[in-house]
Amino acid sequence: MKKNNFGKFVAGAAVGAGLGLLFAPKTGKEMRKELKKKIDELIEKTKEIDVDEVKENILNKIDEIEAELQDLDKEKVLKIAKEKASDIEQKTKELVEMAMDSAKPKLEKMADDVRKSAIKSMKAVIKKLEATETKPAKKKAN
Repeated sequence: MKKNNFGKFVAGAAVGAGLGLLFAPKTGKEMRKELKKKIDELIEKTKEIDVDEVKENILNKIDEIEAELQDLDKEKVLKIAKEKASDIEQKTKELVEMAMDSAKPKLEKMADDVRKSAIKSMKAVIKKLEATETKPAKKKAN
């Protein structure tokens, strides 16, 4: 039996038997007899199945599923990383804005204090300079 036909056969046999039982207008005795016949056919077909072939098919499918899961995990991680990077970028922008907004009054006050201090210092220097200009120079005694 070919690899691809195994799954189709089992699924078809199960579906066929189930549908046959559901829709057949037969007596209970006839249904049991037909069901036994179908089960016997399924058993005979199952005996023809190569166990190694089935095992190989199952292992191949497991490998395919694992590969798909890894790809899915990578895609999921990449998507999450992009979303988180965007979130972090937005939060850092908000942090900078918040820091600037909260620091601005402090910086303005400090700058104003520096300006006032500079003005005060300059006035003191100018006052001293003016005072030295108006005082007559002392002569040294010989």
